[in-house]
Amino acid sequence: MESGPAIFAGAAFTLFGAALLLWTGVRVRHREPVALGVTPGAAAALSTLFGAVFLLLGIWCFGRL
Repeated sequence: MESGPAIFAGAAFTLFGAALLLWTGVRVRHREPVALGVTPGAAAALSTLFGAVFLLLGIWCFGRL
C-alpha cells in the first residue's frame, strides 16, 4: 500500500529534477538567461543545485521501496 505514493513521489521528483537540469544546461549553453532579473551566475548555480537536489530526492524515494 505504501509503495504507490513512493513511486509517484519518486517519479515526480526525478522527472522535475532531470528536466530542470536539462533546461538549465541548454539555457547556459546558448548563453541565454536562466531567470530574468537575476545575475546569470547565481541563477545557473541555484537552478543546478535545486535540480540536483530534486533528482537525488527522487532517487532516494525509489530506494525506499
